[in-house]
Amino acid sequence: MTQTLEEIVAARLGIMPPAGAAGLYRTALRSGDQIWVSGQLSLADDGTVLTGRCGADLDLETGRSAARQALRGVLSQLVKLAKSSPAASVRCLKLGVFIAATPDFTQQAQVADGASELLAEVLGETALGTRAAVGVASLPRGAAVEIEAVFELVGPPVERARAIHA
Repeated sequence: MTQTLEEIVAARLGIMPPAGAAGLYRTALRSGDQIWVSGQLSLADDGTVLTGRCGADLDLETGRSAARQALRGVLSQLVKLAKSSPAASVRCLKLGVFIAATPDFTQQAQVADGASELLAEVLGETALGTRAAVGVASLPRGAAVEIEAVFELVGPPVERARAIHA
């Protein structure tokens, strides 16, 4: 039996309620077969923001962990809009990973790998898409990492239609 996106994410990560908007925007939006997810901050399991800057008070492994936590937020937004879709039909088109870092920190790609590895663990390597990893001076609420994403629901039109109308 095919597992839904909600079932596979819950089984591998547990249930994480999607965060609300921090301003006047949508946290996720569906347009046809695409789901656009607004920037999700690195949050601890209790909802507190994981703060800091790579190269200053955060090392590479802590940055990678923060990226994984931010991706959990992305996945919770994705599940909100496509929970009944077959998990195998979800593909990431683009991840934008923003990392709070000092000007001399150059391991943004390795920090972003924390998010990409988690995405592959949950949805499989075929779900991986393109990615940008960018170092920035600061992020909202002092977050260590923020991730935005675009996903596509792929597969036979009958399965897509069933997922859309479920």
